[in-house]
Amino acid sequence: MGVGKSTVGSLLAERLGCVFRDTDDDIVGAQGRTIAEIFVDDGEARFRALEKAAVAAALAEHDGVLALGGGAILDADTRALLAGQHVVYLSMDVEEAARRTGLNVARPLLAVNPRKQWRELMEARRHLYTEAATVVVATDGRSPDEVAQAVLDALELKQA
Repeated sequence: MGVGKSTVGSLLAERLGCVFRDTDDDIVGAQGRTIAEIFVDDGEARFRALEKAAVAAALAEHDGVLALGGGAILDADTRALLAGQHVVYLSMDVEEAARRTGLNVARPLLAVNPRKQWRELMEARRHLYTEAATVVVATDGRSPDEVAQAVLDALELKQA
């Protein structure tokens, strides 16, 4: 959350001469409501089902840079679909997350004691991110342009 997936993804797509797509935007567009509203109205399990379907559709249809929501990696089927893809894990520490997002209640999984919940989420997910990732790029203290360049360098991709 707040690591810059959409911002960096858009920059990467521009530099690579391809299209950017974000599965969270796909879900919001299809449902006509925000992710937070889906969580509140339907619960996390329903959101994760929508997310799983959105990621599978995007991987099948899209040939460009794709940003996934932070929880997409929790699903084993999704992780299997990511095998063989260029997968970038954009990492940051809790201090950077607090600076970027304020760790506020607009994030449904961080509504109570945001710093503690962020740490717990990362402890539960980090191993899944690193297992699925082709490369890990730290974003702490870097501008989006610097992160995008670090991703291109790490993947040894050439700009268009």
